[in-house]
Amino acid sequence: MAILDNIKKENDIKKLKASSLNDLSAEIREFIIENVSKTGGHLASNLGAVELTIALHRCMTFPSDKLIFDVGHQSYTHKILTGRKSGFKKLRKLDGMSGFPKSIESESDPFNTGHSSTSISAALGYCVARDLSGGKEKVCAVIGDGSLTGGMAYEALDRLAQLRSQCVIIVNDNQMSIGKNVGGLSKALNHIRVSDTYNDMKSNVESALQSIPAVGEKMARGIKRSKDSLRNILIHDNIFEEMGLTYVGPIDGHNIEEMVSTFKEAFSLNKPIVIHVCTKKGKGYPLAEKYPEHFHGVAPFDIETGRTRSHKTGATNTDVFAKELVCLGSENEKIVAITAAMAQGTGVSLFRRHFPKRTFDVGIAEQHAVTFAAGLAKGGMVPVVAIYSSFLQRAYDQILHDVCLQRLHVVFAIDRSGLVGPDGETHQGIYDTSFLREMPGLTILAPKGAKEIEMALRFAINECDGPVAIKYSRAQADYSFDKFDEPFKAGHAEMIQDFGSYSKKISIVSVGNMMEVSNEVSKLLKERCNIEPRLINARFIKPLDKNFLKETAEASDIMVVVEENVRRGSFGEALAYELYMGGVTTELIHCCIDAELVPHGGIGELRERLGLSPESIYNKIYLRI
Repeated sequence: MAILDNIKKENDIKKLKASSLNDLSAEIREFIIENVSKTGGHLASNLGAVELTIALHRCMTFPSDKLIFDVGHQSYTHKILTGRKSGFKKLRKLDGMSGFPKSIESESDPFNTGHSSTSISAALGYCVARDLSGGKEKVCAVIGDGSLTGGMAYEALDRLAQLRSQCVIIVNDNQMSIGKNVGGLSKALNHIRVSDTYNDMKSNVESALQSIPAVGEKMARGIKRSKDSLRNILIHDNIFEEMGLTYVGPIDGHNIEEMVSTFKEAFSLNKPIVIHVCTKKGKGYPLAEKYPEHFHGVAPFDIETGRTRSHKTGATNTDVFAKELVCLGSENEKIVAITAAMAQGTGVSLFRRHFPKRTFDVGIAEQHAVTFAAGLAKGGMVPVVAIYSSFLQRAYDQILHDVCLQRLHVVFAIDRSGLVGPDGETHQGIYDTSFLREMPGLTILAPKGAKEIEMALRFAINECDGPVAIKYSRAQADYSFDKFDEPFKAGHAEMIQDFGSYSKKISIVSVGNMMEVSNEVSKLLKERCNIEPRLINARFIKPLDKNFLKETAEASDIMVVVEENVRRGSFGEALAYELYMGGVTTELIHCCIDAELVPHGGIGELRERLGLSPESIYNKIYLRI
């Protein structure tokens, strides 16, 4: 019987013998690799945190104690140890188990996470609530060294130093976030990790003691058990101690016995403790160890070769953006690229290979990225800030205050706009139109396909002198509309197809990545109803092409707007207001996202559920014909 079969619910791990825990670690790794190879998911980070999570579960009691994982990329072992092993069959699938901690999924997940640098603030909140209500539960936050580049983490650490009660912060140091860590903090942790003073003295002391007959070996073991104290004496003035926090480490994040001993002591103290744990991302799967960035978030793959099983081939929208940015960069040496720990994911890595001195990865620090770009623009450069939609919202104030109010020429390349699928509600890029549309002076472009992404980027850099946002999805690049390449003209939509010679006049206004869906709706109307609608590519979310869209609405019996954004603050809402104020009474069908939260699942499945599939949209129109 496998050891893992003994884990059926939370706290079952405490029934196991300590001698079996290393074997349990191996079984959990095998289970995670096997299941993620079928479903896709976050692999390398989870493999690196297996022993760390086991050690915490030996020291904590769930669900009363509170374990908060920053971001949540490393929560799979926690899910297994809290009785959710069966859920891995539908990991990140529609109506299945989330790839992140979710309170509605289990009481053992005390705080929902998906974005970076939030865990210490949440843990501090739990600690103060516990102390005010007279509780006794243990509180622990696990935060990666990559997440510590986020400024919010330091705001929390600053307040944590004033706390006079138990709180354990574990810094899971694997020298990676998604990409390689950058910046001063990474260097500081490296210094602590490899301090010559400590390592040289440790080696010399152990060698000297072991040479003493009879008692030397015993003395050496005693010193080894006290090495945390020795580290704290020799490796002084680290950033945590300077902030007034007690620091312990670094310790081996794959040594369960050492971690359990350290954690138990830390939980017994009535003060906040920072424990520095060193782990290896991807541990136990050689390919993930060698290529941790590739196996951070991975599609279903073949375990033997590591190759993904996806049938999708060809360039993605990100690839199209990356290549055009390089072309523009070769034409204009003032263009610089900025990303926030996502050089590979956003395509900025290609620009970096060609122009390393003009590429800046600021780490997980989106607010800094935007204001840094503002400073570059003030200095005469043309910054292109490439950030995922759901992460850009973290810099709302900086976009408004530092870029838009100063009318600075900063280009925002917003990747993963729209539905993103398996990562769920924390990652869906369905709010960007809403929070960007009211930004003063900001032009917002939504290209329909591959060719238009190139055209939009070139337009934004060469023909605009203020802030510009270009939003595009994570999908495969769509070349099917490349023949429609009318030159960009500020604030003007593009007509793809005009009304056919039929009595019923229907117009469809498609926003950005929904052109393929809108075109399918057009085909269904022609095949089933003998109606050929006017098909319009909105192109500009802001400014609206008010005159053309008003004329189209007045010429239509029904106008349909199709977009992958929430209704409030959307393109369709803005258009409806303009038509109403202009006295246009044409019936408007607005196909958008009405759900408060959009869960994880396949893009096609989610569109079907949200009423954004071609068939769903056709049915809405047919009921009104």
